[in-house]
Amino acid sequence: MPPFGFRRRIHAVSLIACGITAFAAHSGAFAQTSYPTKPIRIIAQFQPGTSTDILARVIAQKFTEAWGQQVVVDNRPGAGGIVGTEIGARAAPDGYTLTMGVSSAFGINPSLYSKLPYDAVRDFAPISNIALTPQTLVTSPSSAYRSVKDLVAAAKAKPGAITFASLGSGSTSHLTAEMFRSAAGIRLNHIPYKGSPAAHGDVMTGQVAIMFDAIPATLPHIKSGRLRGLGIGTQTRSPLLPELPTIAEAGYPGFEAVGWIGLVAPAKTPTAILDKLNAEIVRMQKEPDVKERLNALAFTPVAGTRAEFAAFMKSEIAKWGQAVRESGAKAE
Repeated sequence: MPPFGFRRRIHAVSLIACGITAFAAHSGAFAQTSYPTKPIRIIAQFQPGTSTDILARVIAQKFTEAWGQQVVVDNRPGAGGIVGTEIGARAAPDGYTLTMGVSSAFGINPSLYSKLPYDAVRDFAPISNIALTPQTLVTSPSSAYRSVKDLVAAAKAKPGAITFASLGSGSTSHLTAEMFRSAAGIRLNHIPYKGSPAAHGDVMTGQVAIMFDAIPATLPHIKSGRLRGLGIGTQTRSPLLPELPTIAEAGYPGFEAVGWIGLVAPAKTPTAILDKLNAEIVRMQKEPDVKERLNALAFTPVAGTRAEFAAFMKSEIAKWGQAVRESGAKAE
């Protein structure tokens, strides 16, 4: 039998070990229940008034209402979302700096740029996807193309003769057209633009034959008759344009081209904090005013688990990576 003093030391060590375990468990619970205890900032990688900025402000308002702490939107535009995303990656992993998880910065840029100052997977902890912005295929209302089938038939009859507008080489609109071209086995002539207004104007007048662009940008023109919708890049029809067929149902099963905006935190942010943020996003999307606001922005609401968003982001990096390689697009 060990000496009495030795038994006392063993007992003391056991008590310390138990205390550490209890403290760790208490700390995790404390982080979840007490967070946040100070203001939170959400980095939006684009200018005020853009879809990313507006959605960030909806989230900020709801977080503030739920937790009684000020949540501010910090606009850090530049380099296709790289500037703001890098700032988010370098922030302390304490839950007080969050970043909008946009498809351009997290889905496309990893393949489009040979070097990035952040790693979209390694440097971030996904919280939740929030909204989808499907790509729509549009043409002039006076165009001879009244369906995807018409367009493909014309493109096969005259390879390379049909022009398509985009928001620039490597943009979502450009890469969506490249994915469509590949799926349909056709050749198209790329005409890049610097913004939607100019591109839309030339498609409306027929100077450029077709264009892919996100539904928030095209919906008003389709509704007014200034553009004709031919298809949408979702697996099921959008409730915003229920009469518009999906490109998948037009003969290209599996075709999907959807922009997305979610929320992420720096890697190594405590799990309890990530879970609390995720739960609040899921809860807020059930509120009527949030549903109404997202609908007004032509967003498709979506929310799920952190694991689902992480898997989705990885699949999107792979999908857009293939589109970048096939198009040959590069940005330095």
